[in-house]
Amino acid sequence: MRRHKVLYILFLLVVVCSVLFLVYGLNPNSYQYALSRRIPKLIAIAMTGSGVAVSSVIFQTVTNNRILTPSVLGLDSLYNLFQTLIVFSLGSLNVALMGSNLNFLIAGGLMIIFSLLLFKMMFRRENTNLFFLLMIGMIFGTLFSSLSSFMQMVMDPNEFLIVQNKMFASFNNVKSSLLGISTITMGLTLFWVLKDAKKLDVIALGKEQAINLGIDYDRMVRKMLVAVAILVSVSTALVGPVTFLGILVTNLAYQMINDYRHSIVIPTSILLSLLALIGGQFLVERVFQFNTTIGVIINFVGGLYFIYILLKEERL
Repeated sequence: MRRHKVLYILFLLVVVCSVLFLVYGLNPNSYQYALSRRIPKLIAIAMTGSGVAVSSVIFQTVTNNRILTPSVLGLDSLYNLFQTLIVFSLGSLNVALMGSNLNFLIAGGLMIIFSLLLFKMMFRRENTNLFFLLMIGMIFGTLFSSLSSFMQMVMDPNEFLIVQNKMFASFNNVKSSLLGISTITMGLTLFWVLKDAKKLDVIALGKEQAINLGIDYDRMVRKMLVAVAILVSVSTALVGPVTFLGILVTNLAYQMINDYRHSIVIPTSILLSLLALIGGQFLVERVFQFNTTIGVIINFVGGLYFIYILLKEERL
C-alpha cells in the first residue's frame, strides 16, 4: 500500500509541476506564443525522462549493478564525437544549413548502428561475458572522447562554442518536427520491453537462477540491450546527453519504494525523472535566466548523489 501511495504522490507532484511550468508568467498578450514554446519542451521532457529512466533500470538489472548506466557503452561519447566532427569538417555555417532534423536522424542512427554492431560482435560467441562487453564499450567511449578533445583543441574558438552547446542537454531548442518520430520510436520500444517486466524480475536474481526458472537469459539480455541502445540514442539525439540522471532516479526509486518488482520500480523512476527534468528546466528559465543548461544542474546533483552512493557502499 505504501508503494502505491508513493506513486500517487509522485504523479500528483509531476502534474502540479507540469501545470506550473506551462502557466507560470503567462499574460493575455503573449500566452499563445509562450505555450507554443513550452508544450514541445514538456513533451520532449516526458520522452527524455521516460527513455533515460527505463533504459537505466533495465541496464542496471541486466548488469546487476546499481551504479552503472548505459553511458558506459560509449553512446554519449559517440554523440559528442559526431557533433564535434561535423563542425570540425563542415564548419558552423554548413552545420546550420544541415538543420536539426538531419542532425537528429544521423546522430540517432549512428548510435543505434554502433550499438547493434557492438552487440553482434560480442554475442557472436557463446557464453560471452557481459562485463567484457561493458569494458569494450568503455574503451570505445574513451577513444571517442579523446578524438573529440583533439578536434576541439585545434578548431576555431567560435566553432568550439557551437560544439560546447551541443555537449550539454538542453530543451530550449527542441524542434516540434522531431517530436513525432521520437514519440513513435520511443513508444514502440517501451511497449516492446515493458511487456517483459516480470521476466526482468527473474533476471535480477542472476543468470543461473534465471536459467533455472526457465528464462532464455541470453536472448532476453540481447533484447534488453538493444532496447536500451534505442532509448538512449533517441533521448540523446533529441536533447543531448544527461549522464547522471539515470543513476539519480533509479537509486532514489529503489530507496523510496524498497521493492524489486519492475512493474513498480519503472513507473517510480519515470515519475522521478520527469520531476527532476521539469524542476530543473523551471530553474534554468526562472532562476538562472538561461545562464546555464539543465544538463549542468542534473550532472551536478547526480554527481554528488553518485559520490554519496559510493561512500555508502564503502561503509557497508
